[in-house]
Amino acid sequence: MDREPADIPSDAPLEECEGILELHPNGYGFLRSRDNNYSRERSDPFVPGTMIERFGLRQGVFIKAMMQQAKRQQGPRIREILDVDGMSPESYPDVKSFETLTPINPEEWLVLERGQRPITNRVIDLLAPLGKGQRALIVAPPRSGKTVMLQDIASGIAENHPDLKLIVLLIDERPEEVTDMRRNVVGGEVVASSLDMDVESHVRLSQLVIDRARRLAEMGQDVFLMLDSITRLARAFNKWVGRSGRGGATMSGGLDIKAMDIPKKLFATARAFQEGGSLTIVGTCLVDTNSRMDEAIFQEFKGTGNMELVLDRRLADRRVWPSIDISQSGTRREELLHDEETYEAVTMLRRTLSSMHPCDAMEQLTKQLGRFESNDEFIKLISGAKTSL
Repeated sequence: MDREPADIPSDAPLEECEGILELHPNGYGFLRSRDNNYSRERSDPFVPGTMIERFGLRQGVFIKAMMQQAKRQQGPRIREILDVDGMSPESYPDVKSFETLTPINPEEWLVLERGQRPITNRVIDLLAPLGKGQRALIVAPPRSGKTVMLQDIASGIAENHPDLKLIVLLIDERPEEVTDMRRNVVGGEVVASSLDMDVESHVRLSQLVIDRARRLAEMGQDVFLMLDSITRLARAFNKWVGRSGRGGATMSGGLDIKAMDIPKKLFATARAFQEGGSLTIVGTCLVDTNSRMDEAIFQEFKGTGNMELVLDRRLADRRVWPSIDISQSGTRREELLHDEETYEAVTMLRRTLSSMHPCDAMEQLTKQLGRFESNDEFIKLISGAKTSL
């Protein structure tokens, strides 16, 4: 389907088209449509390699162009590129590539709080704050409230930070879960390769979407990407590596040693740039699934993020929400995100809660938060208590 078509002269009129550029190893490309979930279609416009080379086009750019329908049942062909991510194609080569920009620690806090509810967002803001460029890992056992937490986070980003480009990427997810996510994530884009799609679809779509996020970030935009889940993505790459003959030695649980290379690289793209722009990634990792492969995947990703939220099945079984293990969760260099008063208050809060059982600690915290309309009021109470000592 993605072979280069012959350039047969046509008398068909030129038509406007647009899409995300996906490159082929042979140097040409195709424009994939958001309306088709970026899947491969015979009607996708073909982009000649000469145009890609001339303008230095990279995978993931959004292109507006003029296409011409071809003869002999071949797909349409791009004749002229009008616009590359809002700029002229001649200007695009001046955009610095993702790899040449200067990564820095997240310094700009992404507040999720939307009022008194949901409590989940308020807990995250206090104990594991997210900053622009964060590389966040949500460690989740089955039925621990992961999906609802993702929806709460997405809603907080969409409402409080409408200037961010919000993307939710679902890999190997149940079709009904994809529908539910699309209904509940307002103000963002949900892209999915559900479990009825093949491994090649999972691999291709994940790379295309993350490349799209990279293109936006290198142009100075702030992108917030949610990936559910890293575990299923790694499983897909494990199968893909085996089929493609690129595999190496096999580790515990049947995990190919080379299968983690691309997933870890994709997760590692999260960063903030000194020059402006950022890519924040919140990925989920499945644990306690009785799968040796899933455990091996978790061990590969453990410690690769700079923020971790660890969910605890014991809390979920007791209907304690959010089911976050406070002692195991947190953000590195959180002092760069919180102001001094908040940082000192949260430090006091952690000392108080750390001696409790995880269930008791979260129950106590949510009960206290429920008494206040906002986290600011709660912080002022803690700061006042410290001052009076």
